[in-house]
Amino acid sequence: MKTSDIFAPGKTAVITGASSGIGKAAAIMCASKGMNVFLVDIDQEDLPHALTATKKAAISENQIIVDVVVDVSKEQDMKDLAKTVYHGQHTKGGTGTGGTVTSVNFLMNNAAIQNGGGAMAEMEKFHHLFSVNTLGPIHGCQAFLPIMKERGEVGLIVNTGSKQGITAPPGNLIYNVSKAALKTWTEGLEYELRTDRFQNGGKIYSALLIPGWVNTSIHFKEKKHQAQLEGKPFEKESVFFHEDKPAKGAWMPMQVIDFMLKELDSGADAGVDKFYIVCPDNEVDRETDNLRMTWAMQDITQDRPPLSRWHPDWKDKFTVYVREQQEQQQQK
Repeated sequence: MKTSDIFAPGKTAVITGASSGIGKAAAIMCASKGMNVFLVDIDQEDLPHALTATKKAAISENQIIVDVVVDVSKEQDMKDLAKTVYHGQHTKGGTGTGGTVTSVNFLMNNAAIQNGGGAMAEMEKFHHLFSVNTLGPIHGCQAFLPIMKERGEVGLIVNTGSKQGITAPPGNLIYNVSKAALKTWTEGLEYELRTDRFQNGGKIYSALLIPGWVNTSIHFKEKKHQAQLEGKPFEKESVFFHEDKPAKGAWMPMQVIDFMLKELDSGADAGVDKFYIVCPDNEVDRETDNLRMTWAMQDITQDRPPLSRWHPDWKDKFTVYVREQQEQQQQK
């Protein structure tokens, strides 16, 4: 599968979490390719701004570019969204005429929240975060995938995961669990899609996007929401980093999208379907990520304490391991 099979004029994208960050960047990229774009988010304040930016990137007056306010954590909302996309009459930009879509070619389940907690956090927090981060993408796939298959066009589903769902650093256990569960579910999804491609000529692919450190507004939005709930003033500059206050070590959202396209095409050029899209950032390269993930898995295979990378008896050994492995790579 080449990206040109998906991201092309007349094709259609549905992107959740599209009001900012990676989702907004994906929407702008899709519009610049001549695609119809449905920007989906629960954020009614930022979504119109993302819609405007996406419309500016369009290359044809015949493109359908609309925003839809949806709570991805609600299964019925996502089913209703699928009906809206497939069966609705949508205004084409610039022409004022109505239009319909034949299929969804790019489904990006990107919506996520980060405000979780530890093992003994309130169950309400666990249920809420899990319903958005894990069930949200599942709701999206279950709502759209059957019709994508039925329409018979080439399609790509990208679920946005996290390195925290693989290496599980201490500090936000609930978030780690939600992304680990999504990783496992998406791997199983791709197995079923791959089997369908081999046995039945299926045309749907999936990938797990695993960003590094990115200048998104996820933390900013949660801090703002919490201040509103507590009736406290919110100071934008109090947030360490976000899209309008980028950290030097983090990538910008569009860099993630550009990297995703590059990785998908590199896999196609090599004759493989790229699934794991592990993004570096300005501080951590891919080799270091590989070493961190390998060490995490070796906690099991070498019977070390869990999360040994942060264990007082093992953290120095981890540092030595990374240094030695990097030195060996440099000598090759």
